[in-house]
Amino acid sequence: MAQKTIELEVARGREMGVDGNPSLSPIAPFDIAEPDMNTEHMLINIGPQHPATHGVLRLVCELDGETVKSVVPDIGYLHSSFEKLGEYRSWNQIVTLTDRMDYLAPLIYNCAYVMSVEKLMGIEVTERCKVVRVILMEMDRIFGHLLWLGTTAIDVGAFTPFLYSFQERERIYKLHESLTGARITTSATRVGGMMADLPEGWTEALGEFLDTFPDTLAEVHQLLTRNQIHIGRTQGIGAINGADAINYGFTGPNLRAAGVDYDVRRDRPYYDYETYDFEIPVGEHGDCYDRYLCRMEEMQQSVGILRQALERLPDGPINVEDPNISLPSKTDAMSDMESMIHHFKVITDGIPAPEGDCYFAIEGSKGELGMYLVAEEGDTKPVRWRVRPPSFVNLSVIAKLAEGHLVSDLIMINASLDIVLGEIDR
Repeated sequence: MAQKTIELEVARGREMGVDGNPSLSPIAPFDIAEPDMNTEHMLINIGPQHPATHGVLRLVCELDGETVKSVVPDIGYLHSSFEKLGEYRSWNQIVTLTDRMDYLAPLIYNCAYVMSVEKLMGIEVTERCKVVRVILMEMDRIFGHLLWLGTTAIDVGAFTPFLYSFQERERIYKLHESLTGARITTSATRVGGMMADLPEGWTEALGEFLDTFPDTLAEVHQLLTRNQIHIGRTQGIGAINGADAINYGFTGPNLRAAGVDYDVRRDRPYYDYETYDFEIPVGEHGDCYDRYLCRMEEMQQSVGILRQALERLPDGPINVEDPNISLPSKTDAMSDMESMIHHFKVITDGIPAPEGDCYFAIEGSKGELGMYLVAEEGDTKPVRWRVRPPSFVNLSVIAKLAEGHLVSDLIMINASLDIVLGEIDR
């Protein structure tokens, strides 16, 4: 279609013509100057005190208008030196540090740490302990995904899914509290077992949660999955292909959303995960929408794993029956001299480790969570403790994902990565 030029006549003054009528003086068409495309880019900060950064994260953004030219995540505002603190604490004392790394799914970190110590020491936990830890990790996988779901819905402008997801999180908080006495800082595991066995009625309460939670998940699907606003804000946003996702070190739902079928529970199984019946959701496009779908389906799969674990939960002791590793019961410690001596030795001296190092990885709620330990002969604390946290690696990809998108898209991309700053800064 040809462009039509419109000539305008504007009365610039009431000049009188020869006929005594006012004269309108025609002017030339407006001369619209070409925009200057060489303007300077803006440098703005998002965070570290900002609700959309999901923690004390600072994003240094170079913008051309509202288009992101580059973004650099600036971390360290929550640095707590967990790994260095671990060098001055006994093996069991470190457990209290682990649930503060990912306070959104603390039991996963509790379990991952003691599992690495047990690998280093060659300790085989009881069958009941294995199943209990599977239950706790899968419960907190749902726990972590629910917070991601609610806060991401807030970022996209949907408030109701936030209420639904946090209502379900509250039910898991109560399960945390009844088991450990705390809602967030659980510190539930011990080398060789657990701080305590499951309390009476706990498995029944978890079963009630599993019976009703899928209904809430279906409600959220109705609110978000085919919502045109949600689709417009997530489909095609922050996309990455499988090869790049592997090269950048993506793990967990972020990697699987890019089409890479990898899950530590299945590909490097631990605690008999290979005997559980569950599927690994895999996306196609690697965008924010696929990351959403993968996590939604993972919660459904975790419900199935939890039901299977409850069915196979065996009776028997929860802790290794070795007085050099596990504390005796309070009754034994207060009535039997040998038990009191063992209690005193385990608390004061700690558990000695053999010389060596080990790396142990599990599938956390945010990706591959690895623990690396180094010990010298007889050490009751690690010489070195290093954590491979999934959020730390996943966050590094945000620069690639956000380039060329709008600022509003950057918020969605950051939300879709599901980060927690406790494990990033650690």
